[in-house]
Amino acid sequence: MRQLIEELSHEERRIMEGGGAKAIARQHDKGRLTARERIAGLLDSQTSFFELGLWAARKMYQDWGGAPAAGVVTGIGSVSGRRLMIIANDATVKAGAFFPLTCKKVLRAQRIALENLLPLVYLVDSAGVFLPLQDEVFPDEDDFGRIFRNNAVISAAGIPQLAAIMGNCVAGGGYLPVLCDKLLMTEGSGLYLAGPALVKAA
Repeated sequence: MRQLIEELSHEERRIMEGGGAKAIARQHDKGRLTARERIAGLLDSQTSFFELGLWAARKMYQDWGGAPAAGVVTGIGSVSGRRLMIIANDATVKAGAFFPLTCKKVLRAQRIALENLLPLVYLVDSAGVFLPLQDEVFPDEDDFGRIFRNNAVISAAGIPQLAAIMGNCVAGGGYLPVLCDKLLMTEGSGLYLAGPALVKAA
């Protein structure tokens, strides 16, 4: 039993590294923090973070190098003494792109926030939809588009939503922050529907 616990703990630590040491170093080289570092800086000191879905997408998407924790960190923490739901794109995993399971994980976090009247904070650093799997990201009511519908429902319920763009915010991922009550952007961040190459191709 002890060996199994050690193996699980080791795997947990590996998942928490997201895209791995090299990807973390690239993020730091850009002068940016990782999703987990951002969350740690946001939370009240000496409080815990109740993470949701750490094991999501485990051993999935191996043809594309995997997507640890589905490329997004979600959970409940305290900020200024108030509990809230935090959803943070992990830019070390395929530039924070949305895999099919990323959508499911964000939707679950939104649903929990709505049911428990928790304010939401979105820490956005995402390349948008993971294009090789876009046919699995969009197709039904429990996928990508539902996230934006939930933004509207949560807003109508009077639950605050705040977004901080802390890197890239591209294509479909750009809709989420602009549907929030407050939107902040760090210097050097970008919010756009398409990059220069795509605009030129169009």
